[in-house]
Amino acid sequence: MEKAKVYFTDWRVPVGTSQLMKLRRLCMAAGIKTIDMDGKFVAIKMHFGELGNMAFLRPQYAKVIADLVKEQGGRPFLTDCNTLYPGSRKHALEHLDCANLNGFNTVTTGCQILIGDGLRGTDEVEVPVRNGEYVKAAKIGRAIMDADIFISLAHFKGHEATGFGGAIKNIGMGCGSRAGKMEQHSSGKCVVNAELCRGCRKCAKNCGSHAIRYENNKAFIDPAVCAGCGRCIGACSFDAISNEQWDANDLLDRKMAEYAQAVCQDRPCFHVNLVRDISPNCDCHGENDAPILPDVGMFASFDPVALDQACADACLRMTPIRNSQLGDHLAQEGWEHHHDHFLDSNPNICWKETLEHAEKIGMGTRDYELVKLK
Repeated sequence: MEKAKVYFTDWRVPVGTSQLMKLRRLCMAAGIKTIDMDGKFVAIKMHFGELGNMAFLRPQYAKVIADLVKEQGGRPFLTDCNTLYPGSRKHALEHLDCANLNGFNTVTTGCQILIGDGLRGTDEVEVPVRNGEYVKAAKIGRAIMDADIFISLAHFKGHEATGFGGAIKNIGMGCGSRAGKMEQHSSGKCVVNAELCRGCRKCAKNCGSHAIRYENNKAFIDPAVCAGCGRCIGACSFDAISNEQWDANDLLDRKMAEYAQAVCQDRPCFHVNLVRDISPNCDCHGENDAPILPDVGMFASFDPVALDQACADACLRMTPIRNSQLGDHLAQEGWEHHHDHFLDSNPNICWKETLEHAEKIGMGTRDYELVKLK
């Protein structure tokens, strides 16, 4: 397979221009206008942010993409699917309220917002996965599959279960219905090492399924209730929580790649990653810790695998920020240095599995040529 082209521009802007103008030029240079959008429905998949989180992408970025689509005669809509955990986006009404409170509406984005899997997260389509090894038919939000063209607009940041969240996570996990998200997360349940547990209760506050209770001031996770989302692992400061199945994160990464394959196969797709406010955990959290790395820039490509690889490589070249989760870990006496910012920020993740498996099933290539724009 030939090298994929990934286009990049940094966040620097001289007086008289703007980051929004740079994003527009980036998308045009990467070839977004080569897609025939005339009269076609175009799904723009992004994350609207959990209430209380401030790291999610601003709606102005979405408007740049929506405006480009409309200029080409397309009919854009912003979309995301409901969450597995009971936060502020567990059904369409709450999800739309959350999006609006976080600034996403028809005025700020220039297009409508549709929740991909409907009111209760059950409006789904089973899509056969080409070359799927773990998922034969992915459960994808119906509105997303009804679109003629798919565009991913992702906030590239850290993640407590997958190492980082980029294009493939935005697509694979984000486009899964609630049942689809459960299928991806169900490889492993979380368990508590009582000897390490301090009874701080941070895990219970972050649990997405109310599966954690306390016995003798020690956390206990009910396996019948646990959804395997891994939020408790990221919340624990004492490494007291782990996956019951040792390769659960590996399987999550591979399933997520196969879900992304189901979304993208057989139709035109375009992908944008904005690497800034690189928080250690997902935007699904109702908070965002300080960034672990400095802002990097904007990336765009037709190949989501190459895109995520380029973003990860750029992040690994950055110097960690001291006053951050990553900086704190590296400063700990006796810390086992992995020389991998994502792994040092969230131990026990295996982000490379996502890209390796996505490449294996034919979604794209990790081999890329970086085209730098001013």
